[in-house]
Amino acid sequence: MKVVIASGLLGEDFVAEVRASFPDVDIVTAYTEEDKLREIGDAEVLFGGITREAFLDARNLKWFQFEGIGFDGIVNSIPEIVESSVTMTLMRETHVPAISDHAMAMILAFAHRIPDLLEDQRVHRWDTESYRYKIKELTGTTVGILAMGDLGRGVAQRARAFDMKIYGVDLEPTDPPEGVEAVWGLDRLDEMLAISDWVVVTAPRTPASRGLIGTAQFERMKSTAHLVVVSRGSIVDESALIRALRAGGIAGAALDATDVEPLSSESPLWDFPNVIISPHVSGETTELWERRKEIFKENLRRYVAGEELMFVADKARGY
Repeated sequence: MKVVIASGLLGEDFVAEVRASFPDVDIVTAYTEEDKLREIGDAEVLFGGITREAFLDARNLKWFQFEGIGFDGIVNSIPEIVESSVTMTLMRETHVPAISDHAMAMILAFAHRIPDLLEDQRVHRWDTESYRYKIKELTGTTVGILAMGDLGRGVAQRARAFDMKIYGVDLEPTDPPEGVEAVWGLDRLDEMLAISDWVVVTAPRTPASRGLIGTAQFERMKSTAHLVVVSRGSIVDESALIRALRAGGIAGAALDATDVEPLSSESPLWDFPNVIISPHVSGETTELWERRKEIFKENLRRYVAGEELMFVADKARGY
């Protein structure tokens, strides 16, 4: 059995560890496109990224361990993978702690006006009066979470610790997790937006989620509400977001993901004082990569043993 490790982010120590743990498996690395095209033809397993050319060359590929969670980019660039017999598995749950923490950090940053405090510090300004009556307590405020999957539940768990009211909307409404008031279907998205002080987008990018928050949805939101995007940017219509920010339709936004990445330097979003932009890095922790290494090793053990793999993707549905 030949296994190609195509992610250089894991380190050579990890590759050596896998080789030692699976001495009967041919483990090779392929970090460049040239390497992948050379190695992929007779490989049975691939861990990492793949291009369409490499996938079409992968005549023996049976299992593809994707190194992330949101695989819309893979499906868009390699439509053949959806109908293929190749099993795709994801790194579910590995991102939840870090990205959930980031979502709460953004909420706290707005509630306690951290960007203003940092600017005052930068110019050596002590201006107590400008903050009086303008700091918000999270207790009793309402957070609306768009998609109550692993990540949405992680955000909800943290919001509970702040005594917030929590509502969710999901493609598949379910019984609410502990501490969540309700998980509604998409038909009640506007209702959730209307009652939320904080709206956190945790949904994967699929045909069903693209453009879910547009002009009509921003009109439903409170003018004092903040939007936090930590999954995929195209779920929010950025033109509509810019219009809402300019008109004061919402109080601000934090974007860790944008429709096109990197965000164009010409985008007006960079210049709003009430917008926090991070370059899709909310999950980039050491712990996340350690968890991903463990998942691959466990899945490889299962594959060799003929057992069911963890976190198999539904390629047609996109998650």
